[in-house]
Amino acid sequence: MMDTEMILVTAPNEAGRKFVKLLMYKKMPFAVLTNSAGEERKLRRIGVEHVIRMNTAAAEKWFLPQGSVGNVFIFENSLNLTCRYLQICRSWTSKSLCVITEQSHPKGIYRGMGADKIVYSLNGEVGFLLNSCNKPQAEVSSL
Repeated sequence: MMDTEMILVTAPNEAGRKFVKLLMYKKMPFAVLTNSAGEERKLRRIGVEHVIRMNTAAAEKWFLPQGSVGNVFIFENSLNLTCRYLQICRSWTSKSLCVITEQSHPKGIYRGMGADKIVYSLNGEVGFLLNSCNKPQAEVSSL
């Protein structure tokens, strides 16, 4: 896929797709992780080149993508799938793993599964996360 360190994103919602478009605009190396053929088609239509589609229910098929994984941004769609992505991605990187959510309840669950940051965003505007990638691991809020 890529030889350089890449940002890994899950983009199951509009906020995630906006973030992906920002990464494309800034020409940053990234890949999108999905478990859905329909989501992969949507991502390809907006111009995403690197999509990793995997069966999230089959742990024996979770493979480390080619290239080096840097920061990970998981846009929450469901509690179960977000936890599964945390399980998958935590072993792939020692860099920041950030969950973006509109919910307030999963903070402890996500932290326990390896999330470094939990971002609450009601409006989906999370472009500021690119600036906080290398800052100390702290909770970030967005209104």
